[in-house]
Amino acid sequence: MMVPMRVDGEQDTAAAPAPASAPAPPGSGILGWFDALRGLLDRPLASYYLLLSSVGLLVFIGLVMVFSVTGVDNFANTGSPFGSVFKQTVFAVVGLIAFWVCQRLPVRTFRAVAAPLLIAAFVLMSFVDLMGWLASSRTPPGEKVVPIHLGPIWAEDLWLHLGGVQVQPAELAKVALVVWGADLLVRKGRTILSWRELFMPLLPVTVALLLLVGYNDLGSMICLVVLFTGLLWAAGARLPVFAWLGGLVLAGVLALILLPAEKDYRLARIKVFFDPSIDADATAGRYQYLRGLWAIGNGGWFGVGLGESQLKWGRLPNAHNDFIFAIVAEELGVVGCLVVLVLFGMLTYTGLRIARRVEDPFRRLAAAAITIWFVGQAIINIGGVVGLMPITGLPLPFISDGGSALVVALGAAGMLSSAARAEPDCARAMHARPPRKWVRLLWAPLPPLPRARSESDGDVPSTRATGRPLVPHGSSPGRTRGRSS
Repeated sequence: MMVPMRVDGEQDTAAAPAPASAPAPPGSGILGWFDALRGLLDRPLASYYLLLSSVGLLVFIGLVMVFSVTGVDNFANTGSPFGSVFKQTVFAVVGLIAFWVCQRLPVRTFRAVAAPLLIAAFVLMSFVDLMGWLASSRTPPGEKVVPIHLGPIWAEDLWLHLGGVQVQPAELAKVALVVWGADLLVRKGRTILSWRELFMPLLPVTVALLLLVGYNDLGSMICLVVLFTGLLWAAGARLPVFAWLGGLVLAGVLALILLPAEKDYRLARIKVFFDPSIDADATAGRYQYLRGLWAIGNGGWFGVGLGESQLKWGRLPNAHNDFIFAIVAEELGVVGCLVVLVLFGMLTYTGLRIARRVEDPFRRLAAAAITIWFVGQAIINIGGVVGLMPITGLPLPFISDGGSALVVALGAAGMLSSAARAEPDCARAMHARPPRKWVRLLWAPLPPLPRARSESDGDVPSTRATGRPLVPHGSSPGRTRGRSS
């Protein structure tokens, strides 16, 4: 076909077909954002950086909110608004040191200190319970319990006072159960498929620890139950195990709620949860429950502004600790609450991702247990504040005011960080391009290189969280101790 030509011989562009529009570059639009996010998550050190950022932001939010909640009361009592936040900052620094130490320690060290940690938790919890029982037994009915002092050492409710230092042994019990339970399950290896091997001595020791903790602190006991359940789930325990465990836990919780007369507030909290309109005493939780809901409703979408809460001025009990999420809702609104929830969601995803990718069985179990501990405690705390669960008195991890809880949580996060650095891709990348020597000396040494995978690794029981064998093929349970550094 002839193409029309101009008089001067040039092609008639008007008659030529219009060029087709250029196709959109690959990776544009929403799919492009997902591809970019997937590329970031596929990087070798993604888990490590996600963990550092989520934990760091949660601690920062916690320091800001502790200052916001306690500043007015501190100024009225001492003339300075910085008393509580300064103390919390000191504990955060101590916690960062614990994070640094736990990040540097090899697996063999954690497994070596597992039994001593558990024994220390038993001794401290037994001492606190015994001192509390003796003080209560010698106090006439209706009068305030006066603690018994043994020189500079004395116990009061959940706390053990050692001179000027105040610690909460229940927090030590959490990390002790993680380390000891993971070490025991790894040493038992494939024999955990037997009920007798799974529960001896795991079940009696754990039940004894739960009862010691639950006598004074039912909330921490429930958190330990969640942690222990996560440990068994990650180890690949069978479903009937959880049914028996649920029955034992329910019986124990009912006994602790109904038996001790001095713990009547526990039953009152349950009654308030099912019927908030009942005429319950303010200390039993109704006043705190309703004021917390008032603070949440007062915040709206964007909050009344940082530092502008009215409920924190002595009108919401434990606003700096158990109910700090209610002040977050009042001052920062739904947006601030979503930020906190997203950070906890990021921490949950990162922890389970680490447990799925790391090869060492002890690290896998410990990472899964620590992650479920953090997310379980956060769910219990936030659920109590918003009215979806009974109030338990558990602090919000990394955010609530409290020294022992923050130090122990950051130490456990350091264990997660050590596991993140031991992921196979991360370890290979760090060995391929090692950081400077002074960085390794001041921050963390190079992680161990992953072992060569065997084709027969699938013939032994695997953890449910990862699908990988609990014990490396060809090694007995007793020989796994100390293999990984």
